[in-house]
Amino acid sequence: MSTQNPVFIPGPTNIPEEIRKACDIPTLDHRSPSFARMFKPAIAGVRRVLNMAEGEVILLPSTGTGGWEASVSNTLSAGDKILTARFGMFSHRWIDLCQRHGLDVQIIETPWGQGAPLAEIEAALRADSSHEIRAVLATHNETATGVKSDIAGIRRALEAAGHPALLFVDGVSSIGSMPFDMAGWGVDVAVAGSQKGFMLPAGLAILGVSPKALTAMEKATLPRTFFDFRDMLKSYATGGYPYTPAVGLIAGLAKAIEMLEDEGLDNVYARHHRLAEATRRAVAAWGMRPCAATPDLYSDTVTAVVVPDGRDGTELVQLAATKYGVAFGVGLGEVAGKVFRIGHLGMLTDVMLLSGLATAEMCMADLGWNVQLGSGVAAAQDYLRTSSVLELAAAA
Repeated sequence: MSTQNPVFIPGPTNIPEEIRKACDIPTLDHRSPSFARMFKPAIAGVRRVLNMAEGEVILLPSTGTGGWEASVSNTLSAGDKILTARFGMFSHRWIDLCQRHGLDVQIIETPWGQGAPLAEIEAALRADSSHEIRAVLATHNETATGVKSDIAGIRRALEAAGHPALLFVDGVSSIGSMPFDMAGWGVDVAVAGSQKGFMLPAGLAILGVSPKALTAMEKATLPRTFFDFRDMLKSYATGGYPYTPAVGLIAGLAKAIEMLEDEGLDNVYARHHRLAEATRRAVAAWGMRPCAATPDLYSDTVTAVVVPDGRDGTELVQLAATKYGVAFGVGLGEVAGKVFRIGHLGMLTDVMLLSGLATAEMCMADLGWNVQLGSGVAAAQDYLRTSSVLELAAAA
């Protein structure tokens, strides 16, 4: 029966029954008009979620990591210089991917728990007077530390430096759960995955690609075949794919977007903020703190909880899984063992969240941590009882 428990990892997320049913379709000819009728609404819906004014949406049978690779291989050439900051496991992994592709990565090392360092990024761009930097990479929501970065601030840094570099954004754990403004922020490639805010199983990389990035695609020489945007866009003209697509997931994506828009995107974002704030109230009641250094960096999709000195966050996660059948996230990289992570994104309600907080408390008590059972749950309850999604959405 533990398989019926909700998960509290930052992805894959809980799947609504409506989406599970939407993915469960008979075999469909992906070169038929029936597939085109399913595919086009999904593409149009992604455009709305990303707030795209122009450009193209690309859906690849892959994950967010494949989306990273596609963004790089379609727009850059071996030896190109890119600029990025390393402040968590997922920004680190994107750096590693770029280095393996033979790119010259200029890295701004940043303490884990901080976000993208705007002043340092602008200084690096200003120093690049010959405009050798071809792209700036940014992780919008660093899942390892529960930190969000100011993507609009990075666009301002590019503009202040008068720099023409492309702006690539990893929005895998933010898009569909937190506000994302591709047009307003001047994002050239946005990368998302199906298994987080879109509440689907893993298997789709979802990308928004600007006209500027599409122009860069024509000059890029990094090898790409399966991820070649040119092949995809050529097939799009006839409503199809250059190879076999993930038909069921695309059907589910159309349903997911319908559900998000029925709820109202502003309400979706307010719901995530409200659940995140309830989680943070619980963490404070436990006498702990988020890994994110300051409140302006707090993620609304995942909270990395710094555990007390001498305690092991991984031990709590393992106990929750084996004793209570509940999944939390372990700490990764530099914060391994120092934190455990509570994912609060996708299909999640007040009641579901409270069950996760209660389970975390039971694990702490079982492990002999200094925590009063019910303290975090009560703090979250007090907040949830006196807050409203509609009020938060109206105030945003």
